[in-house]
Amino acid sequence: MVKDLIIVRHGQTDFNLKGIVQGSGVDSSINETGKKQAVAFHKFYKDYAFDKAYISQLKRTQESIQGFINEGLPYEKLGGLNEISWGSREGKLFTPEENNYYHSMIERWQNGETSLPVEGGEAPDDVAIRQLEAMDYIMKQSNEKKVLICMHGRAMRILMCKLLNYPLCNMDTFIHQNLGVYHLRATKSMYQLVKHNDVRHLEGI
Repeated sequence: MVKDLIIVRHGQTDFNLKGIVQGSGVDSSINETGKKQAVAFHKFYKDYAFDKAYISQLKRTQESIQGFINEGLPYEKLGGLNEISWGSREGKLFTPEENNYYHSMIERWQNGETSLPVEGGEAPDDVAIRQLEAMDYIMKQSNEKKVLICMHGRAMRILMCKLLNYPLCNMDTFIHQNLGVYHLRATKSMYQLVKHNDVRHLEGI
């Protein structure tokens, strides 16, 4: 069995624009630019004939694929697809102090300390465990050949590492922007990268 997975980050939010930490504890909506991105993504992929969509429990993922849902595409919310919890940092502006903390955590993760959690939040290792449970569930749905997955920035970096067999310390190798697309072709035992941060559908936005 082969599945085509279109994995996309949610559209832009005002929190993205203003440099405010979101994470799994901030249930923000996409902004006007995010809505334009969502429309462009839907227009580009509307004839792809998805069998089902999977989204996180945060509304910005549903809003980003609402065009497909409005046309009747079945969808399911999975907590395993939620963004990493940034703990006590969520909802805060990137002040110099917060920025230093953020970059120190990223550097420690890049140095291999991926079991180290954010203060009051999650570690990349924690996120990977719940993501793989979600992916195991998705892969077991034998009647779904073309699957749309909408999730979050840091979470996508972690997921790409796990699916493509990279150490988690390499997660920042995977770059993407809002509504950027990864296309993976998946079998029971292997994931092949077809497209990496494809943004052709966002030209002109």
